[in-house]
Amino acid sequence: MPRSDAEDSVPKMIDISQKPVVRRQAIAEGTIFLRKSTMKLVQEGKIEKGDPLQIASIGAIQAVKSTASSLMLCHPLLIEATSVNFSRNSDSITVRLSVSAESRTGVEMEALNAVSAALLNIWDVVKKYEKDDNGQYPETRIENIHVVQKIKGKK
Repeated sequence: MPRSDAEDSVPKMIDISQKPVVRRQAIAEGTIFLRKSTMKLVQEGKIEKGDPLQIASIGAIQAVKSTASSLMLCHPLLIEATSVNFSRNSDSITVRLSVSAESRTGVEMEALNAVSAALLNIWDVVKKYEKDDNGQYPETRIENIHVVQKIKGKK
């Protein structure tokens, strides 16, 4: 029976029951740009709330596990591994994250969600040092959150 336009517009979780279970991995990254003075405080371990990278790691891992709760049509997945890495420049921190699982569907959304959460946690921890005299964030920005690589293999 043909579907109506009304049926096509109804949100639904896609049926993946007929797809094979295979090894899935996604690597995503994104960057937060900060003041050089803030980056110096990060490097010296002088951020009042604690180490932004440790806090961001925990936030990223939690975000991977809770992706299906915040992205309405994502399937809940049994995540097997997550790794979070950071690279620092004089004015930025790049978060690179890998997520893997054996599943019927990919883990890209989990990786993207986790990178976003890590970057937002960094911003939250350092925002005191980023504000200008008017309480604005003229130099702080998050950019280039994207999937670097998607890997799909046999079980």
